[in-house]
Amino acid sequence: MEQPAMSYIRVFAPATVANVVCGFDVLGFAVETPGDEVELFVVSQPGVRIRAIYGDNGRLPLDPEKNTVSASVMHYLQQIGREDLGIEIVLHKRMPVGSGMGSSAASTVAGLFAIHHLMGQPLSTADLLQLAVEGEQLACGQGHADNVAPALLGGFVLIRSYHPLDVIQLPTPESLICALLHPHIEIQTRDARKILKPYVPLSDVTIQMGNLAGFISALYNQDFALLSRCMQDVIIEPVRSILIPEYQSMKSIALSGGALGFGISGSGPSVFALCHEVSTAETILSRLQAHLQQHHIASDIFISPINRQGPRLLDVRETVHKS
Repeated sequence: MEQPAMSYIRVFAPATVANVVCGFDVLGFAVETPGDEVELFVVSQPGVRIRAIYGDNGRLPLDPEKNTVSASVMHYLQQIGREDLGIEIVLHKRMPVGSGMGSSAASTVAGLFAIHHLMGQPLSTADLLQLAVEGEQLACGQGHADNVAPALLGGFVLIRSYHPLDVIQLPTPESLICALLHPHIEIQTRDARKILKPYVPLSDVTIQMGNLAGFISALYNQDFALLSRCMQDVIIEPVRSILIPEYQSMKSIALSGGALGFGISGSGPSVFALCHEVSTAETILSRLQAHLQQHHIASDIFISPINRQGPRLLDVRETVHKS
């Protein structure tokens, strides 16, 4: 049987900010940096294997059925009836694991995007997204699309429904800059979900719906004053913010420094600010880092425009293998 013409491929997939303050589990966007990279090699021995993982400090599983990248590639090959293919994977983690920046989503999307192109793109984008959501379920215990959807599609994304999965790409204003800060503490996604209240007052739901609707309207109209007013969360942030040291002080520093809005990235501990200018983002992150240093908390910072394209090919090599 003739193997795919491409025998090697390397793909980058972006980090993401899920929830975006007012859109718990239904809103997210992608950033240009950081992100993860995945290499796929076509080999003669059938099956999917992980050759190496770099940048995870040994935390991620090498078992192909337990790692989100390899498991997603396996599911892809099963779906297209190519389980005879031999694939070896190298994963390069370019962002912290458990950071709240969609680390597992970026890896999963990079792997799926790579195998999709390697096989000549036989599936639809909707099929890829469904496979990515299943990969998130393996990583986090629940299949959420607010990281994998923007990582795959780019820009701002709204998840209108999970059953069935219905994802809507939203306008992405060109001038928005994201400032991301990852404090060197760890919050497990599972733990961050456990502390959430199972029921919330109807009045809070009404406020949250208004903010989410207003935020989406602001994207369509590039109304940054409205966008800023809508970046408020009365349901999730009050609970999760207690897990992040100095959260309220950081929020005050960011908003007083000119941020349009400030919030928790995903389930944390990373936090983010949306800004108009790179200089504003730089000043805010400098002040936030200095504040955390005073409290003996180290951190990483990233400044990025919004990623509009999702994953991208970094390298492709084409040679035909016979088996």
